[in-house]
Amino acid sequence: MTLFDIDSRPREPSVRRLKLVIAYAGTDFRGFAVQPDVRTVQGVLSDALAMVLNVSVEDLRFSCAGRTDAGVHAWGQVVAIDAPADIDLIRIARSVNRLLGPEVVVRSVDEVAPEFDARHSAQRRTYRYTILNRPTPDPFLAAHSWWIAEPLNKNMLSLASDPFVGEHDFSAFCRQGPEGSSNLRKVEVSRWIPDFRDDVLVYEIQANAFCWQMVRSLVGTIVACGTGRLRPGEVMGIMHSKSRLRANQIAPPEGLCLWAVEY
Repeated sequence: MTLFDIDSRPREPSVRRLKLVIAYAGTDFRGFAVQPDVRTVQGVLSDALAMVLNVSVEDLRFSCAGRTDAGVHAWGQVVAIDAPADIDLIRIARSVNRLLGPEVVVRSVDEVAPEFDARHSAQRRTYRYTILNRPTPDPFLAAHSWWIAEPLNKNMLSLASDPFVGEHDFSAFCRQGPEGSSNLRKVEVSRWIPDFRDDVLVYEIQANAFCWQMVRSLVGTIVACGTGRLRPGEVMGIMHSKSRLRANQIAPPEGLCLWAVEY
């Protein structure tokens, strides 16, 4: 049992399970997951929800779709909680948004089946990564994009993103997880969103799940192809090598956003 899984204690019939879609700017947080003595998204969100629901933080049953790292943002993070059956769903969103907005915002609240779990019930997750590619940085985009002054070859970026589609072992692109854990993932979408803006490039990837730092490592490798340091034809070899040393360029966190979670 972890902080991220709703426990299996029997629930009273006077409660119902709710699904909250959360957006947040991760700049000033040390990631999503609760950590001692640092500010995290789960920490401030749990405090606000406990206040609104009139329960202690320890009694708040809570699961989330993904544990984003420090500096990473979200538009479609999903959280599941148990709340009193008679509580007004609109009141939950309004109250939390008054307490935490605009840094953390509840976009929607819906009742779901009692067995719903934000993490384990998820079928696919979508991340987007934003790059500002021009000689001059933009102070208004700095917290939400990776500024790269060197011109990137968009054709090479596109070619380098193609090999990731399908079911692969992504060990070369993941930090080592718990012993015995698998890095086998099925990627359904890996593409650059067309015609977003000439100097703003947005990479989108959708998969059943992601391992630690996988998206940032993929983007780092793709960008290396865009600058000419790597060739797109080398990407598959890096993936098949399963060697972290072959994919050691990690894109910075500020460009990454958990965009959506589907169930």
